[in-house]
Amino acid sequence: MSTRTRLDAVYESAPRFRIGRCSRIVCMSDCHRGVGNRGDNFLFNQNLYYAALEYYYNRCYTYAELGDGDELWENLGLKRITEIHNDVFELLSRFYNRGRLIQLFGNHDRKKSRRRFMETHCGAWCDAGGCAGTLFPGMQVLEGAVLQYGDSGHEILLVHGHQGDLLNDTLWPLAAYLVRFVWRKLELLGIYDPTSAARNYKRRKKTERRLESWAEERRVMVIAGHTHRPVLPEPGGGLYLNDGSCVHPRSITALELDSGRLTLVKWSVRTVHERYLSVEREVLAGPHLLESYWEKEGLY
Repeated sequence: MSTRTRLDAVYESAPRFRIGRCSRIVCMSDCHRGVGNRGDNFLFNQNLYYAALEYYYNRCYTYAELGDGDELWENLGLKRITEIHNDVFELLSRFYNRGRLIQLFGNHDRKKSRRRFMETHCGAWCDAGGCAGTLFPGMQVLEGAVLQYGDSGHEILLVHGHQGDLLNDTLWPLAAYLVRFVWRKLELLGIYDPTSAARNYKRRKKTERRLESWAEERRVMVIAGHTHRPVLPEPGGGLYLNDGSCVHPRSITALELDSGRLTLVKWSVRTVHERYLSVEREVLAGPHLLESYWEKEGLY
C-alpha cells in the first residue's frame, strides 16, 4: 500500500483536537526507550529527556509523542522498560492524568496500538517505592492525530512517518524479527541496520519526499518523526516538519508550538560558570508564525 493511501486513511480516521494562539504543544519522538542494557539507545539521554519533559510539564505544554517511544522490536514487553525508566513513566503519567498527553505509535512500538497490550503492560505499575496504580488507565495509543487551528480550517497531521514503507509498515513483523535476532547483536559490535530510515541516507530522503509530497497535495501540514532528522523550513519552504529524535549523540530535539509560533529546539548538557554542568535549551530554527506557512502556500 502506498504512502499516499496509508496517510489518507490515517488522516481521515484520526481524532481532531482544536488548538489556538494560546495552545502550547511540544512534539518529540523516537525515544526508543529500552531495558537499560548496551542496546538501550535512550539510556545515554534519559536525564536530558527527563529535564526537558519536566520543563514542558511545568509550563503547561501538551506532550505529543510521535511514535517509537519504546523499543518493542528488540524487547518483547513494556513492563521491564517501565521499571528501568520509572521516573520518566511517572512524569508521562502526570501528563496523561491532566489530559495533556497525545501518544502515537510508530513502527517500533506498534504493539501499543492494542488496548489489551497497554492494559497488561501498564496496569498495576510499581515504582521504586512500591505499587503506584495504573500508568495510563483507558489510554488509546493512536496512529495519527489532527490539530485544527482556530476557525481557519487549517489542519496539522501528527504522525510517525513510517506509513507506506514496505519493510517498516507492511512487513513490520519481519523487520522486527531481523532487528531482534540479527541487527541488535550486530549493533553491539558497531554495525548498524542499513534498512533504517534514520541511518540510511537514501531511505531517509525517500521517506521525506513521500511525506513532503502528501503534505503539498493535501495542503495539510505534517509533523512527523521516524527519520531522526529535525526539519523546520522557513515559511514558503513546504509543509513537512520533523521533530528529530531523542537518541542523537549527547542531545535531543523537539518541535514547540507556543503562542501560534513554531520553534525547533535542541536540549544538551553544557558547562556553565565554575564548571557546573547544566541542561540547556538551544533554538535551532524559528520561531516562525504558524499562519505564515499557510499564507506563503496561498491558503489564506
